[in-house]
Amino acid sequence: MVGPSRHSLPQWLSAASRVDFDGAANVSRSDASASPSSPPHRRSSSSSDSDMGFGERALSAAGAAFLSAILVNPLDVAKTRLQAQAAGVPYYPSQPQYGRPMASLCPNTILSDIRCSPSCACGGMFGTEAAYPPDSFQYKGTLDVFCKVVRQEGFARLWRGTNAGLALAVPTVGIYLPCYDMFRNWIEEFTSCNAPNLTPYAPLVAGSLARSLACITCSPIELARTRMQAYKEFQNGVKPPGMWKTLLGVLSPHRSTSNHQNLQSYRILWTGVGAQLARDVPFSAICWSTLEPTRRRLLALVGEEGNAASILGANFSAGFAAGSLAAAATCPLDVAKTRRQIEKDPARALKMTTRQTLVEVWRDGGLKGLFTGVGPRVGRAGPSVGIVVSFYEVVKYVLHQRQRNS
Repeated sequence: MVGPSRHSLPQWLSAASRVDFDGAANVSRSDASASPSSPPHRRSSSSSDSDMGFGERALSAAGAAFLSAILVNPLDVAKTRLQAQAAGVPYYPSQPQYGRPMASLCPNTILSDIRCSPSCACGGMFGTEAAYPPDSFQYKGTLDVFCKVVRQEGFARLWRGTNAGLALAVPTVGIYLPCYDMFRNWIEEFTSCNAPNLTPYAPLVAGSLARSLACITCSPIELARTRMQAYKEFQNGVKPPGMWKTLLGVLSPHRSTSNHQNLQSYRILWTGVGAQLARDVPFSAICWSTLEPTRRRLLALVGEEGNAASILGANFSAGFAAGSLAAAATCPLDVAKTRRQIEKDPARALKMTTRQTLVEVWRDGGLKGLFTGVGPRVGRAGPSVGIVVSFYEVVKYVLHQRQRNS
């Protein structure tokens, strides 16, 4: 089947969605050697996307990030808890006088309120105290995390760190997607005129550059979110620290009377940024290199008969597949990032490297350790990328229509 021409597609679609549906992202040899009238033909088809300002792109991306962060946060909590548990973070209260993990009971508390599951019968009573073996508080998988978090901490704990997630997602994606769009457009225009064979690599390079910029900018918020999701509050009635208190807790051991030393200590807020870059840059490269050709082929099947729903479906499907693949491939680096960011020893945290952390994980848990939490990570990333990409394109379309009608 011959794909539709570029003019048959909506102008609001990003340039990468509108180029060469006959099988390649780059300009063909005949286009590269055509008359000088060829480049204006390409520019006319992508002018609406290129003319969109950074503010419009950022607004579209921020709305997409807000929606995604709320919907997939429980999977992020499950992934972080599994990875933190593998790193040695305890999830059971300890009562030394009994020599075993204990769970304190209030006067009106019944045994089933703190049991690890409705069928758990492994506990015992010690006066007004209920004792359980550590296994009752250990997570065995994604669904087990959901059940135990809801039963032991409450349903709302599945959205632990959502405020930090929103504070992270909105600026991160607000920087990431607009910069990716603009970088990709610039690279495609440059390579189309000067090196057509390099045009297919534009999404890979643009995604890597945009993600690096976003990661470095928002790394302290990512640190706060990881710690908020990893650690459990054992005291009844005590509210866990929020994002700002978590960041202040990271900084407090480094406070000094010297302003110069205080300034130097702020680099602790970027703990794990190397591992985060090592995870997110390959993630973006894999994701966009998979998403763009998949989206082109799906939109080529839709053709001129496509409507908003089919275009939304094509973007979501391509994003879901690309996000899932990229998340699975980069899971070991995500494990390393989590381990580095939950490290509470400041001296060790500053000395740790991503390579050392990966070697340590391999030595302790082998291949299974490197892929701890891969299920919830893939389950989170697939829908998240699909939601962000499809919502981003739809909001861009709405803004473009409003701008054209005004």
